[in-house]
Amino acid sequence: MRLKSVFMCLAMLAAPAAAAAPLPAPHQVEIPDGNVTLHAQLYRPDGDGPFPTVIALHGCGGLAGRSEQVAPRYRDWAEQLLMAGHAVLLPDSYGSRELGPQCRIREHQVQTRRARVADINAARQWLVQQKWVAKSRISLIGWGNGAAALLWAVRPQMSSRNVEPDFRSAVAFYPDCRTSFGLGWSARVPTLVLIGARDDVTSSSACHQMVDGAHGRSALAKIVVYPDAYHDFDRANLPLHAVAASDVDVAERGHIGTDADARKDAQKQVAEWLAR
Repeated sequence: MRLKSVFMCLAMLAAPAAAAAPLPAPHQVEIPDGNVTLHAQLYRPDGDGPFPTVIALHGCGGLAGRSEQVAPRYRDWAEQLLMAGHAVLLPDSYGSRELGPQCRIREHQVQTRRARVADINAARQWLVQQKWVAKSRISLIGWGNGAAALLWAVRPQMSSRNVEPDFRSAVAFYPDCRTSFGLGWSARVPTLVLIGARDDVTSSSACHQMVDGAHGRSALAKIVVYPDAYHDFDRANLPLHAVAASDVDVAERGHIGTDADARKDAQKQVAEWLAR
C-alpha cells in the first residue's frame, strides 16, 4: 500500500502542466491563535476526504505575492501537493499581524521559535477538528524562516499533549540551522532537510552537522544537499542572481535562483517523504 501511494504521488507530480486542471482559488480561513486571529489560505481536493494535509510555512518574505493572496512559489507547491491528493493549509504569520516582509529586519517582530511555532500549533489544532482531514496524516513543509520554525516545532520538547495524533512528517527547505545545531537539535517526527551546497544565504554545513548530531537520539532525520544549488533552488523559472538592495522580500545578501535538477529531485523527495 505504501509503495502504491509513493507511485501515485510521483506520477501526479510528473504529470504535464498542460494536462492539469487550473489551480482553484484558495479559501481563506480564520484560526484562533491566542490574541491573534491567524489568517490562512486553504487548498482542498474535491470530495469529502479524509485527506492527508500539509501545513505549508512561508519564508521571511511572507505568504502573499505583489498582487496575489499566495505568492507564486507557494502556489506552485500547493498545486503539486493538491495533484498528489493532499489538502494544503498556508498560515499567514505576517499578514495576520499586519506586518510586511521580515527578511531585513534585525529584530523580527514575529519570533521563529515562539509566534511561528504557536501558529503551527494553532493550525494543527484547527485541522484536527475538521472532518475532511486525515488526522494521522498532517505534515509540515517550510521554506527559509518557515523551515526554521518547523525545526523548532518538531523538537521533542515542543510536543503538545493536547492535540493528538502528532505530525506525520516534516520537510524543511534551506532553513538557518545554526541555532538549532548549537542547541543539540533532534526531532520527534521524521524530518527531511533539503538545501543547496552553494547556498550563501544559509549554511548547508550547519544543517549537515545538525542532522548528523541528531542520529541515535531522534526520529528519522535525513538531509539532501544538492551540489550545484543555491538558495531558493526549488522556485520555478528564477534566473540565478545576486540579491539586490531593493529586494526587501528576500535576504539581504547571497544568491538565489532555480536549479532545475535539484528542483526535480526535491519534488520526488517530498512526494516520497509525505507518502511514508
